[in-house]
Amino acid sequence: MKKILTGLKPTGELTLGNFIGAIMQMRKMQDEYDSYLFIADMHAITIHQNPSELRKRIKDFLALYIACGIDPKKNIIYLQSENEYIPAISWLLECTTYYGEASRMIQFKEKSKNNANFSVGLLTYPVLMAADILYADIDLVPVGIDQKQHVELARDIAIRFNKMYGDTFVVPQPLISQTGTKIKDLKDPTKKMSKSEESPNGVITLLDDVELAKKKIMSATTDSEMSIKFDEEKKPGISNLINIYSSLTGKTISEVEKEFEECNYGTFKKAVANVVADTLTQIQEKYQELMQGDALDKMIDEGIQISRKIAKEKFETMKEKMGLHR
Repeated sequence: MKKILTGLKPTGELTLGNFIGAIMQMRKMQDEYDSYLFIADMHAITIHQNPSELRKRIKDFLALYIACGIDPKKNIIYLQSENEYIPAISWLLECTTYYGEASRMIQFKEKSKNNANFSVGLLTYPVLMAADILYADIDLVPVGIDQKQHVELARDIAIRFNKMYGDTFVVPQPLISQTGTKIKDLKDPTKKMSKSEESPNGVITLLDDVELAKKKIMSATTDSEMSIKFDEEKKPGISNLINIYSSLTGKTISEVEKEFEECNYGTFKKAVANVVADTLTQIQEKYQELMQGDALDKMIDEGIQISRKIAKEKFETMKEKMGLHR
C-alpha cells in the first residue's frame, strides 16, 4: 500500500467548510493508503505565535480532526516538534538545497514582500516540509494547487541527494487534492467560508454554539425567489445551502431539489439548520471526550514512537552517506 502524508498547520479555526471540503475527503483516503497525519507546529512559528494560544490550537486541531472521523487506527498521528530527527534531517537537506530554489517559492515571495524583517525560517521552511515528506519515504502528498510547488521542491531535493550520495529517498508525487464541495460564506455566497472577523455571521466553526449555528443558517443570504433550485450563478445563496445539505446527508443535489420542491426557503433553511446542528453536536461531543481524557495523549505517544524510529534510521543513513561519522 502506498504511503500518503498530510500536515496540518495549527492556525485559525476549523469551519464547516473545512469539514465538508477537506476532512470528509481525508476520511476516504485513510482507507486507501498507509496514512501519516501530523500537526505541523514548527511550520506555524515561522511567524510569531502566542505560545499559550499555539499550545491550545495544537490540541484543538488534533482533537477536532479525530472527532470528525480521522481514525487513529488508520493513521500514524504525531506532533512534528516531538520528532527531533525531522529538523536534523532538514539541516542536512538545506545543505543540498540552493538559495535560488528556496527564494523562488511563491509563498515566500508573498510573505516576505515589503517586509524586511521576515524570519530565516520563512525562507527555509519548504526544506523542512521536504524533510517531513522524505524521512518516511512518502509516495503521495495531497496538496492544493498553491502547495504543489513545495512538493516539487521536495522531489528536486530527493533526486539531487540520490544522485550525490546514492539511493536514499523515495521521490514523492503531488496528489492534487480532489477537494470536496466548496462551501461559501453564508452572508456573501460569492466567497468561500473562512474564519474572518469581517463576516462572523457568515462562518460556522466546528466549535460554534449549536443554536448560534442554526441562527446563522436561518439568516443566510438567499434571493427573492422561493424555488429550491441549484444554480450557483443565479442563486448562489440557496445553492450554497443545497451543497451543505447534500454533503451532510449524502443525498445528491437532484434528490435535495426533489425533496424540497414544494417547500419555501424557511422550511428548507430549517432542515439545513437541523442537519448542521446534528453534525456539530456529534463532533463536539467527541471533541469534549477527547479533551477531557488521556486518549489523545496516548494516540500521540504511539504515533511519535513510530515516526521517531523511522526518522532516526533515515537520519543515520544520511549521516553515513555524507561522511558525518567517526
